[in-house]
Order: sequence, then structure tokens, then C-alpha cells
Amino acid sequence: MNYEQFKKHIYRLTHIDLNSYKERQMKRRIDVLTQKNKFIGYDDYVHALKNDKELYEEFVGFITINVSEFYRNPEQWRILEEEILPDILKNGNGMINVWSAACSTGDEPYSLAMLLLDYLPKDNIRILATDIDRKVLSKAEEGIYNFKSMSNLPVKYINQYFIKIDEKRYKIKDSIKECVRFQQHDLLEDSYPMNFDLIICRNVVIYFTDEAKTKIYKKFNDSMNSNGILFVGCTEQIVDYKELNYDSLKSFFYKKN
Repeated sequence: MNYEQFKKHIYRLTHIDLNSYKERQMKRRIDVLTQKNKFIGYDDYVHALKNDKELYEEFVGFITINVSEFYRNPEQWRILEEEILPDILKNGNGMINVWSAACSTGDEPYSLAMLLLDYLPKDNIRILATDIDRKVLSKAEEGIYNFKSMSNLPVKYINQYFIKIDEKRYKIKDSIKECVRFQQHDLLEDSYPMNFDLIICRNVVIYFTDEAKTKIYKKFNDSMNSNGILFVGCTEQIVDYKELNYDSLKSFFYKKN
């Protein structure tokens, strides 16, 4: 079985379209994974994925790049709070509707909930957090984190919104969990939810082809309210933002045109 055939089998098995990912990058990741598990070729690996639940979950988690941390790139969160958020709140009549797309283990939507609670009551905050991987969504709903992933988080939030389990692990409080609704969603395949004031999708589309990126950014634009903002990762500046109906506010922040 060659790589082209492998991609077709994976789509039938997982509904993940590897054609939308940068091929050289993705093939290298998959080859590392097959070698780690001591599979000689794609045939044996596909057969094993069909019959081994743990191996299947490892594969999905590995190819969907589940890396996350609280307040990743703190300077961008400062810009969000001081320069972007005031206008969103001014236009939102005291409410805010947010989508954290490809949220992984929930660090990002929970970070956002903590920030928003400084400005709004809990009932006025609606955060939808989605990811393609059911396993990471389960971890997000559980809300237990290694302290290392919280190293960028302001100390006031750690003290206010976490319960210490032991020297390495902390559990997030229900007051934060109640602000976030988790749901499985595939950015490449599923229909998009609507009416968001802010969409955060960071450090994900860098792995997609240019064609897939364009489709995603267009769908995000359609999903936002008239003054909606898209917040992307530090390696994901949108070069052709005008053609995609965005205005550039700051680096990594784009407003629906």
C-alpha cells in the first residue's frame, strides 16, 4: 500500500481527509508513528488501527497535533484584553459569543473564560469549544492539568480558579467549566456554527494546505457577526486577508469586513 492508498483508507476509517494537510509534513509524522510502533508498512498499520482502539486513539491524537497550554503567547493575550476585547464588549450589549476552534485539551477556552469573567458575569459568556478528537475533549471536560501547561497563566487566575491536587496537577473549578461547552467538530468536513463575536483558532491551520486554509478562513468569516474578530496563531498571519473579506487590526487579529 502506498501513501495515496493509505490516505483513502484513513478517510474511510476516521473521516479525516489527509489530502487537506501539507503532505511532506504529515507523511513524515505518520512514518515516525509507524516506526515507533514497529509496523513495516501501511498495510499492517491500517489493519491494526481497525482492530486496536488505543492505537487508533493514539493515531488520531498524533495527526491532529494536540499541543496546547494556558495563555500561549502571553503578549497576544495582552493585546486581546487591552486592545481587541473592549470593542467587542462595546458592540455586544453586555454579552459575548465565542468559538474556540480546534481547542485540544481546553487550555485555550478556559483561559478565555477566566479573562472574560474579569469583565462580564458568567451568564453573559458563551464559549463553544470544539475539536476533532474525542479523547482530548474528554480531557478538557475533566479539567485536570499539569502545572507546566499553566506557566504563562497569571497567578491570580491560578489562585482563583484552580484546586491543587498535588505538586504537579491542578483541577479547574466548576465556575470556569460552566462557561464552556465542548463539542466534537471537524473543520474540514462539518458545517460551521454561526453568530460569533470572536473566533479563536490558533496554531492549527499551519498544518493545512493553502486551499484548505482558504476554505476555513472563508467559513470563519461567514460564522461571525458583522463586527466579528478572528484571532489566529503566531505563525499564521493571513497574507491575502483582504481577498477573504477581513481587515487587519493587529498582527494575528482580523476583523470581518
